[in-house]
Amino acid sequence: MTHNYKKLKVWQLAMEIAVDVYQLSLLFPKDEQFGMVSQIKRCSLSIPSNIAEG
Repeated sequence: MTHNYKKLKVWQLAMEIAVDVYQLSLLFPKDEQFGMVSQIKRCSLSIPSNIAEG
């Protein structure tokens, strides 16, 4: 039995949030790009990744 996580509404919403976070991260000062912004980006991608893992 295969499960397609991409069909899950929760995964789709998590991906939308991740895209929004990446776009908003462009507004942060350049000196934050390797600190807080990097952590925020990783966190936003961990949500859909964890959903996909099950």
